[in-house]
Amino acid sequence: MKVNKAETKKTAIQLLKYGVIGASNTLITAVTFYVLNSLLSVDYVPANAAGYVLGVLNSFVWNRNWVFKTKQNLKREALLFVVGFLLCYGLQMGVSGILLEVFDMKHYTLDWIPNAGQNIVMLISMVVYTISNYIYNRTVTFKVKEPKE
Repeated sequence: MKVNKAETKKTAIQLLKYGVIGASNTLITAVTFYVLNSLLSVDYVPANAAGYVLGVLNSFVWNRNWVFKTKQNLKREALLFVVGFLLCYGLQMGVSGILLEVFDMKHYTLDWIPNAGQNIVMLISMVVYTISNYIYNRTVTFKVKEPKE
């Protein structure tokens, strides 16, 4: 199997850009979650959902225009992006539920972080979300269609 250097370089740059967007999404999601959950005492699920909605909006715009640079059907890509978000968010919530309930991390505390266990679980499950979401978006949402010969 021959490695295509141009494709490898393109993928590496894409991953780097995706990481930058992922970092900004993580910051948006984490800050939103922290403010709602820890400072305003909003329950885990709605605080987490609010953070993800803001992160997803940011993510779609930047991924479409900067990471994957697609100019395909906007409505189709937006719909596929939302489907991918829902699938990956479901996976993220499943991981969260297991960590919070089965491993009882919801009761983990630190003196300097209110709801520390919930904040830690949210960050761990965000990693699962990010990896699965990149794979989905690269292979489904923003997959460049090869011209038919």
